[in-house]
Amino acid sequence: MINVTHLRAFHAVATEGSFSKAARALNVGQPTLSSQVKALEAGYGVRLFDRRGRGVQLTDLGRSLAEVTNRLTSLQEEAEALLSGTENLAHGTLAVGADSPGDAMDLLAGLRARFPGLGLKITMGNMESVLADLRDYRVDAALLSNVPIDNHLHAVPFRRAPLVLVAHRDHPLAKKKLVNLKELSGHALVLRERQSVTRDLFERAAVKTGLALNDVLEVESREAVRAAVAAGLGAGIVIASEHEPHPGLVTLPLGPSTIEVTEYAVCLRGRRRLSAIRAFLDLAVEMADASVPRK
Repeated sequence: MINVTHLRAFHAVATEGSFSKAARALNVGQPTLSSQVKALEAGYGVRLFDRRGRGVQLTDLGRSLAEVTNRLTSLQEEAEALLSGTENLAHGTLAVGADSPGDAMDLLAGLRARFPGLGLKITMGNMESVLADLRDYRVDAALLSNVPIDNHLHAVPFRRAPLVLVAHRDHPLAKKKLVNLKELSGHALVLRERQSVTRDLFERAAVKTGLALNDVLEVESREAVRAAVAAGLGAGIVIASEHEPHPGLVTLPLGPSTIEVTEYAVCLRGRRRLSAIRAFLDLAVEMADASVPRK
């Protein structure tokens, strides 16, 4: 049977990124911690870390084991919370993932105001990467757009926002009040990566209207979309709530029909009753747009 103390030592090093930091986190001597990790490796004849100077890097097997220990640690914390029946949010940390900073920061600000002792951590990424973090227990809850149907997830509708066109003030379409998708034919476009909700929704709408996407610059962030548009590399497609005003750019609604994104506050279904996660979901319901239908 695996030695739980050795596994705990491995998890601390994997989380902290070094033996010295892990030893301080566990309040043990570094030689003791090192011997525990070495015993784990020797017991199974494996290498979990590559030692490089003062730091360490997980091997492929180490990364896989770290995903397991992340889940084990979260499950232990859940068990403690359930057994103690605590509703105290004066301490602890809530890790949140999000695919857009704007609304996520509003929600976290509301949590901080209500529970000033609760630590908050936020991780940004596209929907696929944040969902992976959620399923692997790297984050506790998330704010995501157009969440797929999944019986393992609990999702609360939060806000709606349309896709809009962002163009340079000198762009041929910049003076229009509304841009139909077909009018984008022949114009260079700046789009997010294919894994993004924005790109997926726009491409679906383009197919329906017969718009061919022949001249596309693909970038990996909303900031890169704005920078590319400002540099005259094309017109960009973004979610309206994510766009920050820029003196050289204009924002134009898209038609003929609105392309909308719905944001959801999400967690794993089995964890929704934990106090910090429940507080996150309850606040999302309180702050939700009145126009967003409740499930």
